[in-house]
Amino acid sequence: MPQGKSDNSLDAVEVINPEGAGEVVLLCEHASNHIPARYDGLGLDAAARASHAAWDPGARDVALQLSRALDAPLVAGRVSRLVYDCNRPPEAESAMPGTSELIEVPGNRTLTPEQRAERVGTVYRPFCAAVTDTIAARRDRGQRSVLITVHSFTPVYFGQRRETEVGILHDADSRLADAMLSEAHRLPHRRIARNDPYGPDDGVTHSLKLYGIAGGLLNVMIELRNDLLTDAAGTGMLAQELLTLIGPALASRAAQDGEASDA
Repeated sequence: MPQGKSDNSLDAVEVINPEGAGEVVLLCEHASNHIPARYDGLGLDAAARASHAAWDPGARDVALQLSRALDAPLVAGRVSRLVYDCNRPPEAESAMPGTSELIEVPGNRTLTPEQRAERVGTVYRPFCAAVTDTIAARRDRGQRSVLITVHSFTPVYFGQRRETEVGILHDADSRLADAMLSEAHRLPHRRIARNDPYGPDDGVTHSLKLYGIAGGLLNVMIELRNDLLTDAAGTGMLAQELLTLIGPALASRAAQDGEASDA
């Protein structure tokens, strides 16, 4: 079911297990399709508000299961990405899109600079602060952090079927993505691909660059096809399969980093 807060809430972000002892920090920028009442539904009908355009169905459920298994903090958005996409910088048109695939977003078509600034201040900045504060607190405790962001994507986009089931995405730093992809043989039944269905040229690696690369953290973005996430059995299976990739990849990277420090 769609996730979200009540219309009276101004909270834009939740932090789950903030003191997790594992090495991973999880982000789920598009965890909710909630549109606060002050935005009057953005002029969307119920179908559009429930669609993949408004959020990443199933992503939060998978991220929660990863958080429990990895004892990882999870920073998750509580506001629809159609209000503000927290995986985009304020200057990007796609941060508050007037159109998402085939869905027109009337409430975003004629935003004034002041209206855009209000969304940046009440949705994007709190999300950024939650991520940076979580990582900083871990650093103060002497904990290493590895950044993993969790997303889902629609199986049909602009009428084209997508065959990829699990996308492993990266920007300039491909170390963790490379390590995960090297473990893909463990899931021979899955169609796993690099930088598909999206890649850096699509503007989807903002969080990786802002919190991962800029902070010197290993980082990767995971995209899951959302027709695999329609129920608890599906999200549970994908979470376990991701752990099959993540665990060995982290161990491999730790070993390589250790060898480099000894050189």
